[in-house]
This record gives sequence, structure tokens and C-alpha cells, in this order.
Amino acid sequence: MRNSKRETPNSEFVAGIASFESRISSFVLRAAGEQGSALVEYAIVLTMVVTFLFGIMDFSRFLYTYHFVGEVAREGSRYAVVRGSTFAGTACASTATFACDATNTNVQSYVQALTPPGITPGSLTVTTTWPGTAPTGATTVCNTANGDNSPGCLVHVAVSYPFKFMFPFLPKPSSTWTVSSTSVMVISQ
Repeated sequence: MRNSKRETPNSEFVAGIASFESRISSFVLRAAGEQGSALVEYAIVLTMVVTFLFGIMDFSRFLYTYHFVGEVAREGSRYAVVRGSTFAGTACASTATFACDATNTNVQSYVQALTPPGITPGSLTVTTTWPGTAPTGATTVCNTANGDNSPGCLVHVAVSYPFKFMFPFLPKPSSTWTVSSTSVMVISQ
């Protein structure tokens, strides 16, 4: 009886080993059939990550351009505000000329001179208008005796820039957005 008891545990052990070996061999065979799947998964994930990173960089460039256009519209209107018709009475020879009256060309040249790296100055569209009116509800009077750019009158500076995405997968019509900003101030001099 003792012998039969000893054979039973050994036979169970041997059967367990055989079962373990069969599981290992089936795992190895399955793993051998999946060789290269990690490479395909890596390629898919890498493509998505690189696309996401380029998207972040391109939209960062867009925000950079958006901020620039808003800032130069304000700077252009500030340039026109301090160079009204009563400031000096002469036309500006260049943007470096200080004592002169601002014209549309002067404001455009001034704004284009402020262009930072990454922005094409020739693509900027700057439109300056002097409507010859005072702000709505203002207590000051717009006296246009010296022209529409007299103190108390408004000056409008509109700046626009065609932003082009670098990302090649966008369709052509949607790959260019026009970024624009308008600044309105009251002429002080």
C-alpha cells in the first residue's frame, strides 16, 4: 500500500510538469507568431505623437502671430495718436522722423518695421483711417479744421496677416487663416 501512495504523488507531479511544459510551449509558439507586432504598434504610436507635437508647434506659431498682430495694431494707432495734425504740421519723411504728422504710409511703414522673426513684413496689411469723428459719448469735440487727424478725433488702425500652417496634411483652403486686429484711439496732439 505504501508503494501505491508513493506512485500517486509522483505521477501527479509528472503530469503537472507535462502540463506546465505544454503551456510554456504554446506560449512560445504564440509569441513567435506575434514577432514584429511591437514594431507596428511603435510605428503607429510614434506617428500619432509626432503629429500631435507638430500640431502643438504650429498652433503655437499661430498664437505668436495672433499676439503680434494685436500688438502692432495698438502700436500703429499709438504712433498715429501722438502725430496728429497739430503736432508739427509737416509730413513724416520716415518712421524715424519724430516731429511730423502721421499718414497712412507712415503708419504702415512703422508697423512693418516692428515685425519680429517668423513674420513676413510684406504680407502685413495695414490700413489707417481718420473718420473725423469723436468717440461716442465723448465730452471732447473733434474739430476737423486742421483735418480729420485733429486732436479729439478718432484714428482706426487695422492690421491683417495671412497665417500659413506648416503642417502638410491640412487641405489647401484651410491651411491659410487671416489673422486681423483693429485698434481705435483718440488723437491727443
